[in-house]
Amino acid sequence: TSKVEVEASFYPLQWMVEQIGGGHVDVENLTKPGAEPHDLELTPSDVAAVADADLVVYLSGFQPAVDDAVANSEATVFDAADAADLDLTFTPIEEGEQHDDEAGAVDPHFWLDPSRLTAVAKAFTETLGDQDPGNRETYQQNLAALTAKLDELDQDFTDGLADCANQDLVTSHNAFGYLARRYGLNQVGITGLTPEAEPSAGQLAAVTDFVDAHDVQTIYFETLVSPAIAKTVASETGAKTAVLDPLEGLNDDSEGNDYLEVMRANLANIEAGQPCR
Repeated sequence: TSKVEVEASFYPLQWMVEQIGGGHVDVENLTKPGAEPHDLELTPSDVAAVADADLVVYLSGFQPAVDDAVANSEATVFDAADAADLDLTFTPIEEGEQHDDEAGAVDPHFWLDPSRLTAVAKAFTETLGDQDPGNRETYQQNLAALTAKLDELDQDFTDGLADCANQDLVTSHNAFGYLARRYGLNQVGITGLTPEAEPSAGQLAAVTDFVDAHDVQTIYFETLVSPAIAKTVASETGAKTAVLDPLEGLNDDSEGNDYLEVMRANLANIEAGQPCR
């Protein structure tokens, strides 16, 4: 029996497809390791792969190049946006600068809330079962196993972040809105306070004042963005810096080998940074 050929647009969706499809699917990730998925440009062979796939799994509105390829593909398409219930907005930040013209854009980073990833996985399992009815029962069993893992992760976050000294999560990447809301935290994007890649003395002072006024003990940055601002503010305020990974892709710097490991590393970093007991 031939495998279902699946093109996934970026890592969390690839991981979800692998968990549910198991040995019955062959998954390609359109976003290469270490690449920034927001800026993805597809090669002609990528576009051909999307056209020829049995199933394309993507998040509409997140990667314009993928949206374009999907529009020209005859493949069955699964759009995670429907089940993800994207109801937060944010201001996109690119190359350290805030794009105010896109302020109020829909926040796509649903996968950082395990309960939303579970909802997407359930919807995807229906689509995969329709595509490959002979293995529908296997996919349902795999979904049950995945749901159990995500429920456990969700409970670990709920327990771990139940009693934190500080609810303000100061991050360099505005990706953690769904995670923050799920677990009672308040995301503050540091680049929202200093839009420039090299902030002026006045902008740094504004962040420094915020950190001091709110007793912020840790400033989080991600692996794909320069930690310079976070480190400068930290040195001026005595705050620490730590990594918070938006899990848009895995690379050699990732603190884990899959979604669950990196999410647990994130949890440990937040527990230590906020600090929680």
